[in-house]
Amino acid sequence: MSVIGNTTLSFSEEQAMLLDVAREFCRNKSPIASVRAQLETDSGYDAVLWDEMVALGWAGISLPESCGGSAMGVATVVPVVEAMGRAMLGTPLVSTTLAAQLLLRAGGESQAEAVLSEIAGGAAATVALLENPDWGDSRIGCTVGADGVLKGGKCFVADATAARLFVVVVEQAGAPALAIVKAEQLAAGAIAPNTLIDQTKRSASVDFTGVPVAQDMLLTGAAVVTALRDLRLLGALLTAAEATGSAASCLDTIVDYLKTRKQFGKLIGSYQALKHPTVDILTAVDSGRSFVYHGASLVTDAPLERDAEIACRMAKAHATETLLYAGDRAVQFHGGMGFTYECDAQLYIRRAQWSQQQYGDAQHHRKRLAALLLD
Repeated sequence: MSVIGNTTLSFSEEQAMLLDVAREFCRNKSPIASVRAQLETDSGYDAVLWDEMVALGWAGISLPESCGGSAMGVATVVPVVEAMGRAMLGTPLVSTTLAAQLLLRAGGESQAEAVLSEIAGGAAATVALLENPDWGDSRIGCTVGADGVLKGGKCFVADATAARLFVVVVEQAGAPALAIVKAEQLAAGAIAPNTLIDQTKRSASVDFTGVPVAQDMLLTGAAVVTALRDLRLLGALLTAAEATGSAASCLDTIVDYLKTRKQFGKLIGSYQALKHPTVDILTAVDSGRSFVYHGASLVTDAPLERDAEIACRMAKAHATETLLYAGDRAVQFHGGMGFTYECDAQLYIRRAQWSQQQYGDAQHHRKRLAALLLD
């Protein structure tokens, strides 16, 4: 009998189709040379490429048809994100998807229909969630007063410089609420970009002080609390999917090098000291994919249940450590060259460090898994 109880693992025709299309798209549109070309740019991604992704319907995969979406559910976003992770493609898709899910779960289709329609049409969105980088901190420092004006700021807002819509987690009358803010409402200089270890990603600190929020742009009630809980779990699952794709790409990079680099007249891939860790990465990537699609099999548009929470946390904990190990081995196997900026191994170890901090690291999730599984 499994300690986790539910071992459901399914892979629908829609997911298989999206994975094939996404892999082909990312392979053609995001070769490693293109990824490197975007590292030093302000946006970190190609706007034309984002428009092509929107045209494919990816921004609205999980949204209802009434909002211009495909009504396929959040689980179908997982294979697209995995393919993006494999290509190291940095775009606002994950941030936009999570912002849409938060609105949909907190406000329902009718209350947030206009904003969700904008998102499905390609308006990049993001969630302004953290007051500081500590995932154990439940404090909400950003407030909305009786006059409907925001006070406070948020740290590490993903894709803030690209976002046209911000879903800001605020406190109103002692309870959590969601304020929808448009980019043009922000004051000049309100967005202060961060310097991240993973240069394929972008985030910023955002000051929302003084921004007025209309009543129809403020979501309140008990559903907000449940939606925020689901957001953290869905964020962990999508980050795990992306990290698993990146780990698979890292493995490809390792294998290619082991098959071409020679020392003492022999291919270094023939040495057991390099073979065994490479096989460990392969099995970990395969296991990670199982964890991710187990999670995708359990998440629905309804509030996430205990089994779904367990699955999302397990996927994130495993993916975090797999990519971290793969990135470290990639650097070490490339020798002195692996420590240089020009070596692609650097992209993966940097992505590993970034992924670890998104929506809780392995220790964060295992601490909560212990309570769920062992108490």
